Amino acid sequence: MPQIRDDKFLQKIAFVIKELREAKHLTQEKVYKDTNIHIGRVETATRNLSVSTLSALCKYFKIRTSEFYKRVENL
Repeated sequence: MPQIRDDKFLQKIAFVIKELREAKHLTQEKVYKDTNIHIGRVETATRNLSVSTLSALCKYFKIRTSEFYKRVENL
């Protein structure tokens, strides 16, 4: 079964993640060291993001997933 991929949605998610990271003045390297998540792949929307990875990033950035999705929807 082929993987489902919504490039526009992934780009919106990538934008919000990058916004959150930059607002905290964090580098991609720092986020990777802290979370073991390759944030560069997330921010460039080159990978389909798992819900577990998104949950971990929301916890790291101290934002509720519902608030995260509201930001994504408002783009």
